[in-house]
Amino acid sequence: MIRAAAACSEDRRGEAARDLTSTLPAGRVLVDPDAVERFRRDEADLVEAGHPLAVARPESTAEVQAVMRVASRYGVPVVPRGAGSGLSGGATAVDGCIVLSTEAMRRIIEVDEDDMVARVEAGVLNGTLAAESAARGLWYAPDPASRDFCTIGGNIATNAGGLCCVKYGVTRESVLGLTAVLADGEVLEVGGRTVKRVAGLDLLSLLVGSEGTLAVVTEATLRLRPRPAEPLTGAAFFPSLVAAGRAVVAMGHARITPSLLELIDRTTMSAIEQWRRLDLDLEAAALLLFQSDLPGAARTEELAIATRCCEESGATLVVAAEDEAESRMLMEVRRLCFPALERRGATLLEDVGVPRGRVPDLLARIEEIARETGLEIATFGHAGDGNMHPTIVFDRASAQERARALAAAGALFEAALDLGGTITGEHGVGTLKLPWLEREIGGLGRRLTAGIKGVFDPQGILNPGKAL
Repeated sequence: MIRAAAACSEDRRGEAARDLTSTLPAGRVLVDPDAVERFRRDEADLVEAGHPLAVARPESTAEVQAVMRVASRYGVPVVPRGAGSGLSGGATAVDGCIVLSTEAMRRIIEVDEDDMVARVEAGVLNGTLAAESAARGLWYAPDPASRDFCTIGGNIATNAGGLCCVKYGVTRESVLGLTAVLADGEVLEVGGRTVKRVAGLDLLSLLVGSEGTLAVVTEATLRLRPRPAEPLTGAAFFPSLVAAGRAVVAMGHARITPSLLELIDRTTMSAIEQWRRLDLDLEAAALLLFQSDLPGAARTEELAIATRCCEESGATLVVAAEDEAESRMLMEVRRLCFPALERRGATLLEDVGVPRGRVPDLLARIEEIARETGLEIATFGHAGDGNMHPTIVFDRASAQERARALAAAGALFEAALDLGGTITGEHGVGTLKLPWLEREIGGLGRRLTAGIKGVFDPQGILNPGKAL
């Protein structure tokens, strides 16, 4: 069981709950166990969840301040939460905490077409902002697979990625400014509306990816881009995962940057076929999807270079979409990956990353770990930037299989680190990956991180036991 870092007696917890309820407007604080239950955990269901004291659902920065002042006064831990779509346990409740949900903070405050920025509250859904931007001929680039139900605040907390990262970067590259509430209730404004800003230390980047351990993000100023040309898509089937990995490396050598470069292995394709029957080639070991969103003839040329890289790396079949409708059909395959695997059993979706040149080595090691553990490990993900999603399928009802799944995840983390990579490319450390954090950032890195945490949150009440 996750335990709260800050001590608070039963009497003090009761006082805190009453104070919180009287501080926020009626209906904004939940204490009934049945109502609180759905806020206890995120999608990392192998992480054991604690029992919250209450769930606060503020609707403004001022109300978040009020929550944090109550928590600070009583020494009650606070677990910030967006939509609960995280996959590493970062929004899992700790015993006696206040879960601070930003789901009611869903205002798009402004979309400025001149400056090409949007100001939004933390609870705005990624897909909602994408649609609002598109209606104005603009584009919000970060596009995690969960975009229809994940929030901007959660994306910022984990520095989320998505299918377009290979060309346009992760969430951090699109965040220009933040409003955040510190542990004591003070409001911090960092960044602004300018694309370039170098005054002072980069507190903005420090908050992005901090998983709610330093402050509660309430508003964000986000960079929008001109809407790119409608992309065209190619698909290549390979006899081995390693051959597909070689094609990824070859595209780097060819000095092209596809707007998307995704890999799907046979296990994942099989799960998709069992569900939707899309006539995928299940004799192939891997499918590589690639896109170009360059304008005019350059789009066709880039697609042709990517096709040649695939053919020279051993692809058995390469097809290119002839129009935008065919492109959308091919991309549907990628978006079906995780939901198709979920239909085969419990899943542990990971997101290790390696330098792009080591993608073939990572894919080979994933296959070895599957053989060694006897577990089904399906692999798909963002091959273009080395961020893969090996997904372990197991029997949730079996304690032995749950233990084997966690052991396999540990082996995947070790493999990524051995290859000069990272234990998380976009999902965050949460609680699942804490045992491997020091190996990645080092003892000094952890001590400096703890010092920064102490400056922002002296009582240690913000998301204790997570990320750091």
